[in-house]
Amino acid sequence: MDQIEVIPAQTRQVGSPYYDINPSGRVPSLVLDDGTILEESYLICRYFDSVGHGPQLVWPAETHNWQYGQLVALARSFLDGIAVLGREVRRPENEQSPTIVAHERSRAVRLADILETRLQTETMTGPFNLAHMILLGAIDSGSRYFDWTATDNRPKLKQWAEHLRTRTSIATTSPFDPL
Repeated sequence: MDQIEVIPAQTRQVGSPYYDINPSGRVPSLVLDDGTILEESYLICRYFDSVGHGPQLVWPAETHNWQYGQLVALARSFLDGIAVLGREVRRPENEQSPTIVAHERSRAVRLADILETRLQTETMTGPFNLAHMILLGAIDSGSRYFDWTATDNRPKLKQWAEHLRTRTSIATTSPFDPL
């Protein structure tokens, strides 16, 4: 943390000062000392893995850990669905697609149910990794933006998310107030 300055991003706002840092407006992004901008969690985590001393955030393909790869894919799908749902429900009500809203809500519920059953796997209980970050982002985004909480009636998922939120790296960089 002593090498990182956290700058809150205000995207989708005309003239946002964030666009001076990252013209694409994508979040997250990391600006290296030489001015190179890395955006997208996967690339940023690979960079941290190359310079850091903590747990390996991205498990290389050569480990043949397909459980990890499957979890990353599931996490991305979960977050993608939450993002689509978020954009849809923020549109004026008369412009929203009930089909998209229903589809994405159903996907979120299905994936949260799957996660509840997989919390005892090595990938979920092992060292902090990229899949954990993506999943917590999806859980917290869904909980903050919609009338649905992924951890409702899922005690294992709730405990897992609460534990991750206590990590210094999560607590100091989360755009959300603690639940």
